[in-house]
Amino acid sequence: MYSTHRLVSLFTQYSIRATKRCAHDEVRVRFAPSPTGHLHLGGLRTALYNYLYSRNKNGKFLLRIEDTDQTRLVPGAAESLVEDLQWAGINIDEGPGFGGEHGPYVQSERMKIYQNAVKELLVNDTAYRCFCTERRLELLRKEALRTRQVPRYDNKCRYLTPQQVAVLLAKNTPYCIRFKLTSHNEPLDDLIYGSVTHNVSENEGDPVIMKTDNFPTYHFANVVDDHMMGITHVFRGVEWQISTTKHLLLYKAFGWQPPLYGHLPLLVNSDGTKLSKRQGDIGIKNFREKGYFSVALVNYVISAGGGFDHSPGQKQQIYSMAELAHNFTIERVNSHPSRLNPDLLNDFNRLHIHKVLQNKTNTEDLVRHVQGLVRSAYPNEQNLDLDDQHIENVLKWAAKRLTFLQDLTTSKLSFLWVRPAEFKLKHMTKDQMHSLIDNLVCIEFTKDNLNDKLKEFADVNQLRFADFMKTLRAALSGLKEGPGVAEMMDILGKDCVLQRLKSCIPIHSADEAKKAAKEI
Repeated sequence: MYSTHRLVSLFTQYSIRATKRCAHDEVRVRFAPSPTGHLHLGGLRTALYNYLYSRNKNGKFLLRIEDTDQTRLVPGAAESLVEDLQWAGINIDEGPGFGGEHGPYVQSERMKIYQNAVKELLVNDTAYRCFCTERRLELLRKEALRTRQVPRYDNKCRYLTPQQVAVLLAKNTPYCIRFKLTSHNEPLDDLIYGSVTHNVSENEGDPVIMKTDNFPTYHFANVVDDHMMGITHVFRGVEWQISTTKHLLLYKAFGWQPPLYGHLPLLVNSDGTKLSKRQGDIGIKNFREKGYFSVALVNYVISAGGGFDHSPGQKQQIYSMAELAHNFTIERVNSHPSRLNPDLLNDFNRLHIHKVLQNKTNTEDLVRHVQGLVRSAYPNEQNLDLDDQHIENVLKWAAKRLTFLQDLTTSKLSFLWVRPAEFKLKHMTKDQMHSLIDNLVCIEFTKDNLNDKLKEFADVNQLRFADFMKTLRAALSGLKEGPGVAEMMDILGKDCVLQRLKSCIPIHSADEAKKAAKEI
């Protein structure tokens, strides 16, 4: 996963003083998560919108792992992120393990690049060494809180003379490196929010860009990496909008042209409360384990955030990733908080099953999937009914009623797959059963029609209806409870019902056995 790519031998090859972005004719976007946990809906939304934009513009989608905060790393998180992205249908063009000419794509493997970059800012006097101790910084924070002010660094070390710096360095005094904030009133032309102005120097002290452990901070590494990797567009959560001025000032200090920025609105719950990754049920892993299809989850996220033409009253539809990419328009992404409606997710899952059943090849794949689910649910059962046509009939019934394919393997629906192993014909004769089979061959197999025909058959043959239903339920499912018999027959379909009823008729002679074998 973390295979080391060739480091650039000389940082100057990348023209650190260049006035333009790395030359790329194509759109290049990136998803840059920190491996501090598993992918959740908010992260998927960010990756998805970057991916759709890149595919709509025939560009490239990069994955970069931002692991500079070594104290918060979670083992296996990076690999899990990649797995979830690929499950969602997001194909990575460049990244750790995927190749590319602008690696390494893991920040902890790019330390030499950051160290050279920060030297450039020290040389052009847009950054400085800060020798303030943690104790002094804590005293500043406490004083600010006491006076009800926002804590901020007072920029003390910005004004040290070269001689004072030299003395402190000679004593091996620990230091970090800070960036000199300057006034910036030029508005950001946000691709989603429009013109946004935030003068960061009015509210913050000079930020740390290189920590005492020689690891870069997020803001610094983010800017250096985006430039070096030729990123042309940055789409990220709106919580980063306030930091963009800081990033633009860093680009200006380097003499680089910044990418274009678009900030995605907050994802919120249906009641408007903030979606939190501390909610265990918003992890992508959770949706996968529940049985949601990736395309259903993708359409669910899209339904809240916009990016597409949508006519009022338009019937709910589900789209493939290719269809979404083709129709995506960044100008149509909402700038207001994106409300998630959980009911829509279930609708999309059912819509996907229905859509798959319209295509023969996809139907065959779904049938194979169901066969695997059933075998896993009934590992010790030898008498399973897994005929392709039978499963397809069940799926057509399920598409309108069930949300998850796993629901087809619950004990309540075991009759769909498990043929009754033992059955004794009670409450009706063999001839009556043969007559019933002959009647069923010619009728329409719908729940209401079956109810009528079964009542009519019981009356004509003078059968007590309750006992007749018990007999049929036992013959078809071997269960004492479950859906009504007519509904059960409707779900199983005519062919399966006739087969099971024929197989339950007692055989007393060799001729009958041969005849029954041919019929079955």
